[in-house]
Amino acid sequence: MGGQRDEPENESGLTVLLAFLANLGIAIAKIVAALVTGSASMAAEAAHSIADTFNEILLMVGLRRSGRPADRRHPFGYGKERYIWTLLVAVAIFGMGALFSYYQGFQTLFGSRSGEETDPLIGYIVLAVAFMLEGTSWQQALRQTRAAAREESLPFFAYIRRTDEPTAISVLLEDSAALVGLLLAFGGLGLHQATGSPVWDGIGSVLIGVLLTAVALILGRINLNLLIGNQADPRIVDDVRARLYAAPEVEWVVDIITMTVGADRVLVCARLDFRDALTSGDVERACVRMARELREAHEEIDEVFLEPVPRDDPELRKRVIARYGRTLRPQTREG
Repeated sequence: MGGQRDEPENESGLTVLLAFLANLGIAIAKIVAALVTGSASMAAEAAHSIADTFNEILLMVGLRRSGRPADRRHPFGYGKERYIWTLLVAVAIFGMGALFSYYQGFQTLFGSRSGEETDPLIGYIVLAVAFMLEGTSWQQALRQTRAAAREESLPFFAYIRRTDEPTAISVLLEDSAALVGLLLAFGGLGLHQATGSPVWDGIGSVLIGVLLTAVALILGRINLNLLIGNQADPRIVDDVRARLYAAPEVEWVVDIITMTVGADRVLVCARLDFRDALTSGDVERACVRMARELREAHEEIDEVFLEPVPRDDPELRKRVIARYGRTLRPQTREG
């Protein structure tokens, strides 16, 4: 199970490293081009690439720190730390990229910046090279995300909504925004050259800021949900419930609680009403067996806690109804 988990970890590391190298080179080139051309859109794109380069460092730190094994202080491991670092990426995209883009754009629109634009050819060359480099990084992130979606048997966008591995999604969103931002910068630079008006350059910079704000909000929402504690994939929950109900020792599945505690790591807690004829030893052995079977059926499941309870307990019933709006529906046993 550990080896299987290492594969996506290594793939995510490659995706982030490739994005870091691409963004570092692009950031340097854009800074030079922004200084030479005096373009607000190019300056906004330079800030965007600087933010992306910094973000890849945060993602690499998150990958490394979240992979540490569980210990006494953190018995469920450090998996959720990845979400904190990816949330910081969302903050950096807005703080370092979007706000600077707004600043450059509004300065130009309201006449605080000079309308002069010199040697736009350098800007075009830098944008073209940046597009190719960003495209290479984007293809790697897209390939990893599509492969993960196929492995989970989910449509592409459904996987993005449900995934508990936000690293490749972060790179994919960053690179998608970068490619669109390059087109906006190209448009601002070109229209400025064609019309002689810096307004188009300012509009391009503001639009880049809007784009980065949208990416930051999407990425922030994904990681906020994961930090709060998402339920496991509904398909896993349904299968866990079916397997527990199919156990011959179980009379009723009273409650099931699952939580994502890291990338491909799920905690399962279930309250079960066992058959009255069973001895305490029978119940103990059944719990050990069922926990083992659940972990074998789903490699994502890390820990399983099974609690024997009476199904007619009013307090438990109230808690289940408060969580789900109803009690868990019984399943008909096959055969």
